[in-house]
Amino acid sequence: MPRQPSGWKPDLHFQTRYQVPTLKKTLIRRCLNRVINLLARVAPGSTTLRPLLHRARGVKIGQNVFIGDDVYIDAEYPESIEIHDGVQISIRALIIAHTRGPGKVIIGKNAFIGPHVIIASSAGRVLKIGEGAVISAGCVITKNVPPHMVLTAAPAQAAGYATIPLPIAKTMQDFWSGLRPLDAKNRPPKRDEATPVNLQD
Repeated sequence: MPRQPSGWKPDLHFQTRYQVPTLKKTLIRRCLNRVINLLARVAPGSTTLRPLLHRARGVKIGQNVFIGDDVYIDAEYPESIEIHDGVQISIRALIIAHTRGPGKVIIGKNAFIGPHVIIASSAGRVLKIGEGAVISAGCVITKNVPPHMVLTAAPAQAAGYATIPLPIAKTMQDFWSGLRPLDAKNRPPKRDEATPVNLQD
């Protein structure tokens, strides 16, 4: 059997997918990672200072990467994240390389990550965002995204009719008791059924 490289331990369940590093981090290093991560979230310099701070934490970041305000990049396993050249990450995106243990996240060259996108990899798995992929606002990504794929989040849908508006309800129970199902009477009109606006009045 071939000898495993020093510092790496195979994860038996996902051995063919990703070998989990067994690097032990001191408490000081773990705290420092979090402090630098917090600083990177609020510091100016989306193409200069922020990538530099994340590189100092161990994130592998290429050239010409844009990291927007309040972007959270995994604090526990920053070394498990690769961001290739030309990637743009928008405001408040969340990139997590561990769920019940470390995995790996690779964001390919010239990919676009929209606002409030969540990218989460699970233990022993590699999650890849393909080169040139576009992930629009609010998407939750837990599986690989092919190169040049454009993903959009589901649009908001009407779920009910509130007879008691939430800001004036005294308790949540009052609000919930005032909810009514959407029937023909309460259902908002579809876009093509809406009353046309007369612009000549």
